[in-house]
Amino acid sequence: MKRNIIAAMAAASVLAACSGPKDGTYTLHVLTTNDVHAAWFDSTYVGGGTQRSLYAVNYYVDSIRNSVGRDNVMLIDAGDCLQGDNASYYFNFIDTLTPHLFPRLVSYMGYDAITVGNHDIETGHPVYDRVAADLAKAGIPFLGGNAMRTDNGQPYFPLYKTFNRAGLKVLVLGYTNANNKAWMNENLWSGMTFESLIPLVQQDVDRLVAQEKPQVVIVSVHSGTGEGDGTVLEDQGLDLFNSLRGVDVLVCSHDHSPYVTGNDNIILLNTGSKASNLGHGEVTVEIKGGKVVSKSLKSSLIPVDRQKADPTMREHFLPDYNAVKAFTLREVGELKRDMVFSDAFLGMSDYTNLIHTVCLGCSPAQISIAAPLTQNATVKAGKLIYNDMFTLYRYENQLFVVKMTGREVKDFLEFSYGLWIKTMEKPGDHVLNISPRSDARTGTERWSFAEASYNFDSAAGINYTVDVTKPEGSRINITSMADGSAFDMDATYNVAMTSYRASGGGGAMVRGAGVDTGNIDERVVARYPEIRDLIFQYINKQGLVDPAVIGDKAVLGSWKFIPEKLADPALKADRNLLFGE
Repeated sequence: MKRNIIAAMAAASVLAACSGPKDGTYTLHVLTTNDVHAAWFDSTYVGGGTQRSLYAVNYYVDSIRNSVGRDNVMLIDAGDCLQGDNASYYFNFIDTLTPHLFPRLVSYMGYDAITVGNHDIETGHPVYDRVAADLAKAGIPFLGGNAMRTDNGQPYFPLYKTFNRAGLKVLVLGYTNANNKAWMNENLWSGMTFESLIPLVQQDVDRLVAQEKPQVVIVSVHSGTGEGDGTVLEDQGLDLFNSLRGVDVLVCSHDHSPYVTGNDNIILLNTGSKASNLGHGEVTVEIKGGKVVSKSLKSSLIPVDRQKADPTMREHFLPDYNAVKAFTLREVGELKRDMVFSDAFLGMSDYTNLIHTVCLGCSPAQISIAAPLTQNATVKAGKLIYNDMFTLYRYENQLFVVKMTGREVKDFLEFSYGLWIKTMEKPGDHVLNISPRSDARTGTERWSFAEASYNFDSAAGINYTVDVTKPEGSRINITSMADGSAFDMDATYNVAMTSYRASGGGGAMVRGAGVDTGNIDERVVARYPEIRDLIFQYINKQGLVDPAVIGDKAVLGSWKFIPEKLADPALKADRNLLFGE
């Protein structure tokens, strides 16, 4: 008899679950982060400073959960979690025996789903496969429904997961960036191909809504907000926002630009980057007769105060922080004079000279192409520690040596400087491609580059000038190789560059040089480890970073903006607008 009662109760429970929520009004709070880039710890490793972090995000998440009830909250991240800080590097590549920190952090915080970002893929299979497995053990899907396996056409990562929250059935779908293949060497994403989010997302939503019958649908994409004009594969956020049907919350990312919008049918949340904001969406659902009869949507960004770091969480992960700090403080060499990164936008500089010197030291490179990855920093003369390596080179880019003709090199540089500078007609004109913009983070107006400065490539191994009075396409005059020998437009040269650039990232190879990066393997003559590691090895071996050595024109050649009487004052004035120098 007791068994029959239990069986009847179980059957009733199944029927209740199938019948959906009871009549009433329900509110689900959707909290979001994106592009945290391993801002996990609130303490910097040098100088005792503080920074925005997941510790502070956790304070706000817990506050909202305590206010509205934990079961009424979902927490979702839209990707680029595993790269960007000493902590991620340490647990990705140095300590690979300790369980990876990221899954432990997000499990502690109660994240419901994480989306795969392009920089997560960039860490390589050993890292993201391990992280995906650890997340799965914690019940957290690492979503990337448009990363399709090449062997069977199925998603490499999970496409979706359903949840029961706030008395509602919630469907969460996640997708990585559709343009991943353009930025990375194939070994990092082997076994996968990446589909455009349009029309794939709508097709998946339609199929899964019919299958799962949710009351709320959330789509998280590691894709920039974009302009909504359908022209940029890596920025499909507004394209989706303007076209999706049956989706309540769209979480975007990738471009590091905070943005919120919405209408009666859908809201979009993009928190920016580095734990600077927490996205907050509210979905209120009215149920009558077992059916959804109305919905109302709200969206906002909550600025994250770095001082609100959760002390209990900090104490819990203190051993991990101490391990990363010890690694970070390792001495690696010495710097003879201050290295000022903003010098790189005015001409040859110690910053880019160091990168070029390291790259040209990698056989069989004859020419180096490199860009400044940090706009405005200074590494002080004196002892260098491993922490400085992350300032010198932010990303985990590999080094490739690629065959290019002289004309392709010239056209590549024309495209690069086309992003970098404007054409000057008279004294007082801007020479750097800058404009005043409103800063959503501070509510003030500031000058900034119109294009991404990490695409401002200069070259070494050759001698050339950049004429600021001429239009793009006719500014570059290459006079010779660094050793004085002739530079031939029809000759083939071995050119060192990042794996990101060789794969088409930034557009200079394709739109500038006209190189088919889809077949880049046919041009690659050598592959080297990550450039940060190459810089570390160089400094560790040399002991001293001497401007006279890294600036040797017999090795690097030289370049400058001309005419100098016109360009130099304008460059200094523009730098002052950008950086207050």
